[in-house]
Amino acid sequence: EFPRLEELTQRLENVIARHPGTAFIGAHVGCYAENLAYVSGMLDRLPNYYVDIAARASELGRQPNAARRFFLRYADRILFGTDAPPNPSSYRVYYRLLETNDDHFPYWSPGDQPWQGRWFIHGLGLPAPVLQRVYYENALRLLKLGPHFSEAYLCAQATKA
Repeated sequence: EFPRLEELTQRLENVIARHPGTAFIGAHVGCYAENLAYVSGMLDRLPNYYVDIAARASELGRQPNAARRFFLRYADRILFGTDAPPNPSSYRVYYRLLETNDDHFPYWSPGDQPWQGRWFIHGLGLPAPVLQRVYYENALRLLKLGPHFSEAYLCAQATKA
């Protein structure tokens, strides 16, 4: 009754390929975080395709070696996202995933229940230049906000503190 995932992803690829002048962002690591090889192939075939990492810390951290290679290779095509309202404990999980080499920690925030399973994840230990691109530079480029936007924004935030 419903199309298989493979058919849906092929349809998505067809749409993206037909519109090379439009940037597409595949939410949740292209809805296929458990298969980074497939998402990598899409990024290789479709220069106008990008992915965000929202709500996929649990999947990325289960495959830290593959995920690290994915981030290093596609650093200019990955956007930061969480699918959570602004919440320091939620952000801490993502920062720990992306910035540390920590092993075996929960992907859910303290006090929350895991929504996908009770497995633990591992940090990716990404280098600073990759983190900068993922956290904000890629979004600035895609939204055509320019390089000075982030400096002005950070200065404005610093004066509020």
